[in-house]
Amino acid sequence: MATARILAVLPHAVTSTRLADRLNSRRRSEPGRRWVRIVIAVLATIGALDTGSITLKRWGLLGPLLCPGGSGDCDKVLNSVWGSLFGQPLSLFGCLAYLAVLLLALVPLVFRGESRSTLNERSWWGLFLVSTGMAVFSLLLMGLMVFRIQAFCPFCVLSAILSVSLLVLSLIGNDWADRGQLIFRGVLLALLVTVLGLGWSTAVSRPAGSVGKGMPTPVTAPSTPATLALAEHLTKVGAKMYSAYWCPHCHEQKELFGKQASDKLTVIECAPDGYNSQAALCATKKIDGFPSWEIDGKLDSGVKPLAKLAELSGFKGG
Repeated sequence: MATARILAVLPHAVTSTRLADRLNSRRRSEPGRRWVRIVIAVLATIGALDTGSITLKRWGLLGPLLCPGGSGDCDKVLNSVWGSLFGQPLSLFGCLAYLAVLLLALVPLVFRGESRSTLNERSWWGLFLVSTGMAVFSLLLMGLMVFRIQAFCPFCVLSAILSVSLLVLSLIGNDWADRGQLIFRGVLLALLVTVLGLGWSTAVSRPAGSVGKGMPTPVTAPSTPATLALAEHLTKVGAKMYSAYWCPHCHEQKELFGKQASDKLTVIECAPDGYNSQAALCATKKIDGFPSWEIDGKLDSGVKPLAKLAELSGFKGG
């Protein structure tokens, strides 16, 4: 009878022992993985500062970012048609992604007990999925930078390195029980980001009417008597628009004038590889953003409403 009781209790004891060993193993492994979370948090902070500074620069809230090497490649990349999404700098969304990674890395370290165990497991999945999307999209942007924009931006390269590093850390930081599910979700997400990214990059490419390398996108909007008069006045008073052929905001400014009026403006090409480039003059003027207007000896960057240009130049026409 005693033997029968022991045999009946034995499976439950073995199960309890295994469960206790698993919990103890998890508790021992969590401190070991703490350093991974801390490293992830540090890299995410660097990424947030990198993309955040670019965003503030694009919003006009921060001074010029000096591109290592002194080239204008950073502006060429960041102000290209692929540098914006939904009307906002692409760096803004990168900054939000890094902040999400920072939150996922640190929050489980704050809690204790069962809530910490649950958050720990879910946060690793969150870190893996977010970093996978970031890494794949960053590699797509690297391809655009090299093959389409043909420029080198160290800030963008840094972001790509950080994204890939975060993905690697998310893989080694957790004891993934179901690696098949991990691979399946990772591949599925990577394919989804690739398809959406390629579709987006194709959709925002420069119009088919663009003329050759180094030439700006042609203006298609018609001019009005008022925009023609304003353009003629700006030229008469010596106003200059500093531009770059690859700059979408410069094209936006010209579209406000229309085709005929924009042809009357004094436009200075600042891109070194642009048609009729006056890069040396732009460097002398310390132009750090496109478009930049020089009116009455004063520089002002950014797309300007026509009414603002009329006010700055003293235009009294209709």
